[in-house]
Amino acid sequence: MQISRRTLIGAMSWAISLATTSVWAETDASIHVVKDPGCPCCNAWIGHLRENGFAVSFEERSLEELTAFKRARGIPDNLVSCHTATIGDYTIEGHVPAADIRRLVAERPAATGLTVPGMPFGSPGMGPEAEREAYDVLLVRLDGSSSIFTSYPAA
Repeated sequence: MQISRRTLIGAMSWAISLATTSVWAETDASIHVVKDPGCPCCNAWIGHLRENGFAVSFEERSLEELTAFKRARGIPDNLVSCHTATIGDYTIEGHVPAADIRRLVAERPAATGLTVPGMPFGSPGMGPEAEREAYDVLLVRLDGSSSIFTSYPAA
């Protein structure tokens, strides 16, 4: 079987455009953050997302409104942190690294989203990664249960 030059060039153009579209879609991810007005670590996490190619919008809400938002988005009380974000249909709770958000969006599991409960030192927005404490990024399932998505050892 012989493939004509025209067919080969057309196939190559299609493959390049597909690859370019995938890269563009990954780097143009829009994420919306809901945070407490007085929280400096939330602003540092937003900076981490922007440094990693996310288009970030944010709004500030009272603690009561933020708590209600977390619950409405399916984050169990025992898995909360200081800010909550949405990307597509997913909820991102706390200081989740950008790489894990990208992986979540790429893999598309049936889940509520990701969380880093509490505020572990050295997670994005919480101090230098070179001095971080060990922490886990948890996948929050649709039923509210969770499992480890990524583990970060102490530095």
